[in-house]
Amino acid sequence: MNADKLCLLAAGLFFLTGMLTGVWKYRCMAGDAQARTPVYVDIAHRTALMYSFTAILLRAFVPYSPLPPAGTLWAVGVPLLFFASAILIYVVHGVLRDTDNQLRKPHRLGSATLPGVLIHGYLWLLIAGEIGGFAVLFAGFLRAVF
Repeated sequence: MNADKLCLLAAGLFFLTGMLTGVWKYRCMAGDAQARTPVYVDIAHRTALMYSFTAILLRAFVPYSPLPPAGTLWAVGVPLLFFASAILIYVVHGVLRDTDNQLRKPHRLGSATLPGVLIHGYLWLLIAGEIGGFAVLFAGFLRAVF
């Protein structure tokens, strides 16, 4: 699989997830007298939709990558993996209805308490992976334009 196809695959999966979580969100609202949705159901829905378009945006920068095909695949694959993992975490919190803020201490996952270093370590890796992958592609674009 090349970077272009990976971006399209991710966009399709994220968009489908966004639509399915939209149904879930609607069902939660319809079953609640005040039309409330659990926080992470709403977050999972919006994030999946947003990341579907982000995957398309990454695809637009693939032709400008300064890396060989394997490197370009990594440059898009790492951010896409973190996008997918974020959506998955939001879905899990939505199913468990265990928190309305995953960064608030104590860090909950169902009835378990997670160590802060795990949460913050993941977030720093996510930041580095998402920004780093896109920065490589964007640098290639800037080099091509200027």
